[in-house]
Amino acid sequence: MMDKTKSTTRTSSTDDANKDKSSMKRRTVLKALAGIPVLGLFGLELARKHTYDNEKKNRILRDLGLDNIQLPVLHPMSSKSDVLRVGIIGFGNRATAHANGLGYMHPDDVEANKANGTLDDWLMQEDMNVALTGICDVFDLHAEHGLETARNTIRAGGGKVYDLPVKRYRTYQEMLDDKNIDAVMIATPDHTHAPITVAAAKAGKHVYCEKSPAHSEAQLHELYDTVKNSSIVYQLGHQVPQSVIFQQAKDIIKKDILGKITLIETTTNRNTADGAWIRHLDKNGNPKPGDEKSIDWDQWLGPAPKVPFSLDRFYNWTKFFDYDIGLIGQLFTHEYDSVNQLLRIGIPKSVVSSGGIYFWKDNREMADMLHCVFEYPDRDLTLLYSASLSSSLSRGRVFMGHDASMELGSAINIKADSDSTRYKKQIEDGLIDPSVPMISFNPNLGTIDAVTSATEKYYAARGLTTTNINGRQVDVTYLHIREWINCIRNGGTPSANIEMAFEEGATCLMAHKAYVEKRRVEWDPVNRRIV
Repeated sequence: MMDKTKSTTRTSSTDDANKDKSSMKRRTVLKALAGIPVLGLFGLELARKHTYDNEKKNRILRDLGLDNIQLPVLHPMSSKSDVLRVGIIGFGNRATAHANGLGYMHPDDVEANKANGTLDDWLMQEDMNVALTGICDVFDLHAEHGLETARNTIRAGGGKVYDLPVKRYRTYQEMLDDKNIDAVMIATPDHTHAPITVAAAKAGKHVYCEKSPAHSEAQLHELYDTVKNSSIVYQLGHQVPQSVIFQQAKDIIKKDILGKITLIETTTNRNTADGAWIRHLDKNGNPKPGDEKSIDWDQWLGPAPKVPFSLDRFYNWTKFFDYDIGLIGQLFTHEYDSVNQLLRIGIPKSVVSSGGIYFWKDNREMADMLHCVFEYPDRDLTLLYSASLSSSLSRGRVFMGHDASMELGSAINIKADSDSTRYKKQIEDGLIDPSVPMISFNPNLGTIDAVTSATEKYYAARGLTTTNINGRQVDVTYLHIREWINCIRNGGTPSANIEMAFEEGATCLMAHKAYVEKRRVEWDPVNRRIV
């Protein structure tokens, strides 16, 4: 027979212990509120809710194996013994970012970054022992800007000022013929990317080339074959994989937190032409028709059809199919690379595209409304791309799984699916609310304040500008260039290598062909051709 006295004593002891715990919790909460203006009962309840929410969050993270997230650490480069001599071909806006990544900045940009508070982050970049010794541009004004950048003695990481001449080259072939150039960075209009890369590979120069990799299927195959048969290190200009966010997303997918992914939606939404496909004219002077000292128009045209000089074509070349494949080549390329780096989806079986010129009636050929559907039946997967240039509504980049969906940009937000199999019990128990993110990860809070233009803010929101490493903001283009240089010096294969470039090029050209020819196009994997 149970001793009622002992039972009562135990119950009493338990009650006392629970009271003590409750009292301790209350004292902890009150202590947390000390020094805060009197909030009364509302403040007390708010603090309790905050504590409860944190406990719930920690439990979810523990259950998912994400409670011990390790932010990446940027380790010093393993070898920097030999100076690497680099030339930049095409010194426009994007080349400025390339130069900054190498540790070089124009004096005017130094002052501008000092004023907006971002200079210190750049100065803290590691010195990679790289000498920017060559500048090539068909426009004299841009070439001069490049030379002034290369000769500036203010260097990131306290970099050495090399006793090496900085030379202006009139043609890219002249630069490639120079034995004093080890590697080149290509930031020219898209239609010249492949021809210059092919020539560089044949000359034995390592290549960092902006997207997209090729303007035609013939260019793509020549690019691939030439680079594969060379010993150069090739990197396509996609910086997203260097982001902390990207690394965490890769871990989330690896741990199967989303369940089976069957649909991915990527988007582009803008409502301004400024800095997107309409570039500002140069304040210090513009190219002059027929003035060979100002611009080499024939070289700029390269393999494109010969047409009279046009300021519109020179600055706003993304509007014309002679030089670009529109939104697919300019913006979808980033979306595709992000998905392909995470899931290795490769080239789709088929693509359909639709859209047109609905809003911007400015003699363009590129669409301002575009929708593409990429089918991967062997992966049970569909990739959607939807773009509007007459709305700035943010629609995100979403990976939709059976159990949860992940929105990926400058942050990660994961919501459980209300009909999830994996999270059914947690949802029923009220631990997970499908209407709000069960996981949020944002190491870059506040960095948007450092960007100003609509285009810069768009790129920041997509995770294309900076990431947080070692407790500071680090430019992702710098990290991507750093990876390329590491591979040149120490061997290895960069993330955006020639295989990834071929898959991207084929996928983008399929979407463009589907749009232009208004039909469904397919990929022939045996002959590696678009049909």
